Parts: sequence; C-alpha cells; structure tokens
Amino acid sequence: MSKLLEMVNESLSVIRKRTDKNYKIGIILGTGLGGLVHEIEIEHQIEYADIPHFPLSTVESHKGRLIFGKISGKDVVVMQGRFHFYEGYSMRQITYPVRVMKKLGVGTLLVSNACGGMNPLYRRGDLMIMVDHINLLGDNPLIGPNEEELGPRFPDMSEPYNLGLIELAEKVALDKKIKVQKGVYVAVPGPNLETKAEYRFLRSIGADVVGMSTVPENITANHMGMKVLGFSIVTDECFPDKLEKVNVEDIIAAANNAEPQMTSIMKEVIERL
Repeated sequence: MSKLLEMVNESLSVIRKRTDKNYKIGIILGTGLGGLVHEIEIEHQIEYADIPHFPLSTVESHKGRLIFGKISGKDVVVMQGRFHFYEGYSMRQITYPVRVMKKLGVGTLLVSNACGGMNPLYRRGDLMIMVDHINLLGDNPLIGPNEEELGPRFPDMSEPYNLGLIELAEKVALDKKIKVQKGVYVAVPGPNLETKAEYRFLRSIGADVVGMSTVPENITANHMGMKVLGFSIVTDECFPDKLEKVNVEDIIAAANNAEPQMTSIMKEVIERL
C-alpha cells in the first residue's frame, strides 16, 4: 500500500470512531461562505487538528472543521474551511480531504468560492455557476506517482463540472427567481490580488472570474470519478480601466451578503439529487 493510501486509512480510522455512515454528498465552503452550516442538522463535528494528516486552515473566515449531518434529509459531509496553495501547502495536502471524502462514500461534490469578476457583465454580489476552469496555479495535484486505486494516470477533463448538475442548478435558480451567471473560473496562486495588466491578460484568455482555489479540488475529484458542481460569488469588480482598491474585509462582507442566495440554491439542489 502506498504512503498516501496509508494516510487516508489513518484519517478514516479516526473519523469512523465518530460515524459509520456513508456520505454521498460532499461540500467545500469557501471564503465568507459558511452560512450553509446553519442549514445542516449536525450529527458530528471534528476539528481538522484532530484528524491525522489533515492540514490546518490559516485563512480568516475558514473555521477548520469537518461537519457530518443532513441537509434536506440527505447525508452530507462538509468542509467548513479549505486550504490554499498560497498557505504553503502542497497540492496533495490541499486536496487530501477530497481523497478522504471519496473513501467516505462521496460521489457528488459541491464546491464554492469567492472570486473577482472580470466579465464586464458581472457585478459585485453576482452568483456564478462554474462551467469550466483554467489552471494557472503552476502545479497539479496529480503530479507524481499515480494511485491506480484512486483513479487513472490521465483523467479526462472534458466535463470538469457536471452538465447535469449545472442544468439542475440553473433550474433551481429559475424556480427561485435568483439571477445566476455561468462562466469560466481561472485559478492563480495569490495571495496578492492581481494587477490591471494581469486582469486584462486573464480576461483575454477566456476567464470570467479569478480566484485562488477550487481547481485542485476539482481535478482530484474528477480523478476519482466524482461529479462536481461549483459556485462562485463575485466579491469585487476587476475592471482594469476603473479598478478600485479592495481589502479582505470588503471581500468577506460581499461574500456574506450574497451567500444566502447560494445557500438557497445549494440546499434545493441537494434536495433534488
């Protein structure tokens, strides 16, 4: 058995002392997007620090705990806080919890993030359903020896975000009369925000929004055959010709303000799965 699989099994052994359920739905909550936790009928909570081999969240607003419970009657496991490349973690560390989720039974992964909007039609507070992504992180969680038990050496990425789930999310948004965008997310290393020239470049290569997360988790989930649905909340407008200064407090505030709409859609999507 490889070192990675040994680590996953060690993490599982601790989790299984708290719950023996299989969880078909996994959720990763991004910056300022923890409101969904209030919709969970919580059965168990485990701090990341108490799970062997889990990294620790170092970013403001990321609580750092694994939550087990129900949403709309469905068993879910939720990461309240994720990890980022700019925190100094390796790609394998960032995506390690997704591996553990898969072993807990997760087949559908819902991810969320805060992002900067570059599409001129987008505005602060908009909710975007992710339809594709561009990886400019300069690294990939699948580099290194492949774990055949987890997935193929060369996983297909022609549908990184599941089309059926995207269609379902659109239908839910329409039924709830919530405006949603659909677009492409580009991941950059961070932690600094981008320059005007960088925003122009990122927009020119086809990105609608920019952020510093999600893509590694998506690649790992696809490697293991999981279906992924991604949501981005536009927390700042990144238009080079009228770029305004922004700080993390503004970003978190914008995410908090828009988060209830995302939570409403995610909750209903889970109910209809």
